[in-house]
Amino acid sequence: MSSPSPTPVRAIYGFILYLAAYVIFVVYIVWAYVPDVLLEAVELSYLPQKYWAVAVPCYLCMLWLLAYPAWFGYIHLCTAPLDSTDLISDEYSQVPNTKSVICAESTPPLADISISDVNRKLYL
Repeated sequence: MSSPSPTPVRAIYGFILYLAAYVIFVVYIVWAYVPDVLLEAVELSYLPQKYWAVAVPCYLCMLWLLAYPAWFGYIHLCTAPLDSTDLISDEYSQVPNTKSVICAESTPPLADISISDVNRKLYL
């Protein structure tokens, strides 16, 4: 079973990812800001156009901003309507069991509250 505690292997992977992120960032900055003449002098003539140095971060930002409304829409589509019987009970419902309570001050076990009990508390 895996645990979230730090281990030497995770430290090595983390350090390698840390270095790789900085190397990729430096390569990106060099590609974006150094003129093509200097890059061709070092025989780097097969790089993408400079347009993509600006376009890809802009696209990623817009994708990030549009991910929230898309996620909320997906959750809305997956949620049962308010008149659905699945909201009342389903195969995973837990019936409250008062016999398993050891003493009066203890916390009751986790269980679902019936819709009639909820309506009685809210509306009566």
